[in-house]
Parts: sequence; structure tokens; C-alpha cells
Amino acid sequence: MEVVHPRCAGIDVSKKDAKVCVRVQGSGSRSTSQTVTTWGSMTRQILALRDHLVQQRVTLVVIEATSDYWKPFYYLFEDAPFATILANPTRVRAIPGRKSDVSDAAWLADLGAHGLVRASFVPAPVFRELRDVTRARAGLVQERTREWQRMEKLLEDAGIKLSSVASSLNLVSTRRMLDALVAGERDPAVLADLALGPLRKKIDLLNEALFGRFNDHHAFMVGIHLGVIDQLEASITALEERAAVMMEPFRWFSDLICTIPGVDATVAQVVVAELGTDIRAHFATPGQLASLVVDGVDVVSHELSPLLG
Repeated sequence: MEVVHPRCAGIDVSKKDAKVCVRVQGSGSRSTSQTVTTWGSMTRQILALRDHLVQQRVTLVVIEATSDYWKPFYYLFEDAPFATILANPTRVRAIPGRKSDVSDAAWLADLGAHGLVRASFVPAPVFRELRDVTRARAGLVQERTREWQRMEKLLEDAGIKLSSVASSLNLVSTRRMLDALVAGERDPAVLADLALGPLRKKIDLLNEALFGRFNDHHAFMVGIHLGVIDQLEASITALEERAAVMMEPFRWFSDLICTIPGVDATVAQVVVAELGTDIRAHFATPGQLASLVVDGVDVVSHELSPLLG
């Protein structure tokens, strides 16, 4: 089999260290050599490893994508004079020919030398930072939903059926009622009269729903949940503002994909964070792009195919 990279390295990473195999293709009577060494995963140790690989004149480094442990290595190698490939563990282990006595690092180096590793997509730093923001926002939004669910269970425990009348507990009117309950108000008529807008048409139902066995313990717990929700709201708002600022250089792309039905500014931020803006450079066909699921949002091939030209 043809050797594409005569001097190649494979790196099998873990939390504390990494096994590194430097493979040098022999010529003539010389046999191919493989040297496996162990390096720490601290930043200075990784920088020393980078210098070592430069001294070994490797042209390609293959890193197995293990948890998040690959990130310090890959990011510190981005500006190195050699190419770096992030390999999907499932794909490289499925390639026929692997022997049980071959170390993971040596196997990666061998695959890389013969050009058999397909690089996983790693966005540029600017998109990775936006991805941190959008993923953090998604996580906090999910946590906010769970906190409201905990609130509803607590109200059920107190016999307060507010969510049976109001469309959501997360309304201005319902928040006024919850705050009043925490403050000590127990009269259902007084609580129901806090309703605003269309909900005032349901005053009688609210009066019934707010009659329960709500006590000081429930008030304390509701106050805790409301405090957590307020903190989450503040963090989500900060992340949304940060994402909007980070998206400014890519406003042209956001405006373009927002023409796709169902794609709004928030979804556009996720698409840019996960895929970047040069989609054709990383996905050869609309089908490859459509196979990717971004934070639960299916990217439909026939909608995004114009972006691939």
C-alpha cells in the first residue's frame, strides 16, 4: 500500500497523558521504525511534544477524539508546521487489519501514514467560541425548563392548580401570584385578582385553582426555585447578547440562511457555531451535511443545498 506520509505520528490521549507513536518509513534495506513514548497532558508538556514532533520532521499527526481530552493537543498543534487530523474512534477502529497487540497510537500512525484516516470536522477558533456560547445557552434553557417543572410538582404538592388554568407558569400574571404566595398571601381571591390581560377572564377558575394547602415550607421552596430561574434568565440573556455580538461578522451568512423556512436568528447562530460559514469546504454534498444533527436541529439537505453550490 502506498505511503502518503513517510514520517507520521499517532497520538492516543487520556486525561493525564498521551501515548505518542512516531512512525518513520524505511527505505531500501532499512525497516520501518515505530517509537512509542508517553507525554503528559499539561500545556507545557504538550508544547514540548510539539517541538519533539517538529524535530522528528513529521508531516502529519493523527489524534484520536477521546472525550474532551484531545482538545489541548489539537488546539496547541493548530499553528504547528505539520498537519493535524482528529480521528473518530469508531471509524479508525473499524478499519480492517488491526491486530490486538498493536497499540492505539501505533495503529493511528500506521493509518495516517497510508492516508486512511478521514478527518473529523473541527471549526476554526472563532466558531468554537461561538459554539461555547450557543451550547451553554441551550443547556441553561433546558435547565430553566426543568426548574419550572420542579416548580409545578411543588405546587401540585400544595394543591395549587395554577398551571391547569394558565397556559404557563412563566407568565407575568402567574409570576405576580407566585411572588405573592412567597410573600405570605394566602387568600385565593386576592391572588386571583393579580391576573392581567386575557387571564382576568378566568378569575373564577383562578380563585378555585389557588385554594390549596400552601404553607411556609412551600413558600420557601417556591422562593428558591424562583431565585434559580431568575439567575438562569440573567445568564441566558447575557449569553444571547454575547452571541449577537459574536455573530456581527457573519451577519451576511445569517441573513442568507434565515431565508430558509423555520430558521430564525437563534437557529442561524447554532448553524454558524456548529458548521462555520464555508460549508462547501467541509461537506462535499448536501447529503453529508444533512446527516449532521446540530443541537437537536436537523439540517435539511434540500434546504441547505444552495449553500453548497
